[in-house]
Amino acid sequence: MTDEQGILFILSGPSGVGKGTVRKELFNQITDLKYSISMTTRDRRTGEINGVDYFYKTKQEFEHLIEQNQLLEYAQYVNNYYGTPRAYVEETLAAGHDVFLEIEVQGALQVKENFPEGVFIFLFPPSLEELKNRIVDRGTESTDLVLNRLNEAKNEIKQMNAYDYVVVNDQVDVAVTKIQSIIQSEHLKRERIEQQYKKFLEDEIS
Repeated sequence: MTDEQGILFILSGPSGVGKGTVRKELFNQITDLKYSISMTTRDRRTGEINGVDYFYKTKQEFEHLIEQNQLLEYAQYVNNYYGTPRAYVEETLAAGHDVFLEIEVQGALQVKENFPEGVFIFLFPPSLEELKNRIVDRGTESTDLVLNRLNEAKNEIKQMNAYDYVVVNDQVDVAVTKIQSIIQSEHLKRERIEQQYKKFLEDEIS
């Protein structure tokens, strides 16, 4: 165990901005970050492992955790709950590991309320036109849905003031490099190492 507490990094941004792609490339290059494992009430699929892919809970167990404020954020999709367990994040941070969370904007704002000491990074599209192209290129949404997503993206971009950093995702490798720089600089902040240098000054010289 290290003297230094880990840091919770939250990567967020509008749908279609490339959060998942950036996160995968980041984890291809950095091995000491811990990815925040989500909790869900959906059935476990073939090959999935509890505590690796998700933490699997019953609906009753999940709702009990909501009541106990044991989730940093949660949402409901198609009759199933998904959320970020507080205990896993806090225990991993206490062990000195950085935790990385990739999440939608509304979820990030919930995390901000429950864990304001986290470092919030907003992934920004190069332009709305480029964002539209990325959503269209998925080939999974109708024209109406694309327009709805773009309008929602505009609303989400308005929430940018809640974040600590903004990274434009023009090129994935450049965005990843910038996020790595944010992680490094956060560890160098005076207030994060204050306890360590106080201990250094208290140590007797022999």
